[in-house]
Amino acid sequence: MAKQFLLGVILVLLASCQQPPQRNCTDFKTGEFSFTTVVGGEEKKTTFHRTLDTEVDFFEGQRDTSSIRWINDCEYVLKNKNPKNKSEEKSIHIKILTTTDSSYTFEYNAIGDKRKFKGTAYKID
Repeated sequence: MAKQFLLGVILVLLASCQQPPQRNCTDFKTGEFSFTTVVGGEEKKTTFHRTLDTEVDFFEGQRDTSSIRWINDCEYVLKNKNPKNKSEEKSIHIKILTTTDSSYTFEYNAIGDKRKFKGTAYKID
């Protein structure tokens, strides 16, 4: 019994020594950002400008505007204002997982889709 108690105390102490990931999400609520992803084996870059309620994306010469609904400081939902097809009608849930001084790592998925993807956005301005 004493060995189990001592082992439990050691595990709690080790777990409490780990620093939680940095999440200064409010630093990334507005601004200009870039994001690179792989589409069909090819790297594609998107830039976007975000205010508190709107995000404008620029991808391959096309401009797309979405409304933003903040759930909390680290999560928001994007809804395309001018969808061109059924897939663009789906809202996208974005959750900021970690931040640095100039970037944030996030997880995203179409609402209703169980598949989640990760990415890193870099603040340009």
